[in-house]
Amino acid sequence: MYENSYPEKRYQKTLEFLKESVTPPSRILDLGVKNPFSKIMEENGYTVINTKGEDLDDDYTSVLQNEYDVVTAFEIFEHLLAPYNILKEIKSDKLVASVPLKLWFSPAYRSKTDKWDRHYHEFEDWQFDWLLEKSGWNIQKRLKWTNPVNKIGIRPALRKFTPRYYAVYAERS
Repeated sequence: MYENSYPEKRYQKTLEFLKESVTPPSRILDLGVKNPFSKIMEENGYTVINTKGEDLDDDYTSVLQNEYDVVTAFEIFEHLLAPYNILKEIKSDKLVASVPLKLWFSPAYRSKTDKWDRHYHEFEDWQFDWLLEKSGWNIQKRLKWTNPVNKIGIRPALRKFTPRYYAVYAERS
């Protein structure tokens, strides 16, 4: 997925937010398969276990155990049809998650070749807040940031000042 591009700014902001919210050497259950950011978390002192690629809309087995200090979900919930269900089932008391924000000037992302690489949801911040609150989470901290691209045009110009990512740290109610 990241053969030709590496989301440096997103990873930097996400790591800073994670470290402010949950200090190493916390045990993390990271929703989603092992990825470059999993390695970055490990290099920064966290113990990281990833889910195995199961369909998290239907299979909640991984989150039903409470052996983790925190569950992380970085750009995962937008791929699920019903993220409410797994959020409700998480047994850990802490959650750090990020989602891409809906951009009014750009359609939702959809890979034509990988059925798992599609966004069913792209949230507005208030929608993600509501989803978390309704599924039993109290948001403790929030962060939004932009994701400028080095291209010319109206959309690239809008990306320079329109937030693209939204991260939250939440604790179980």
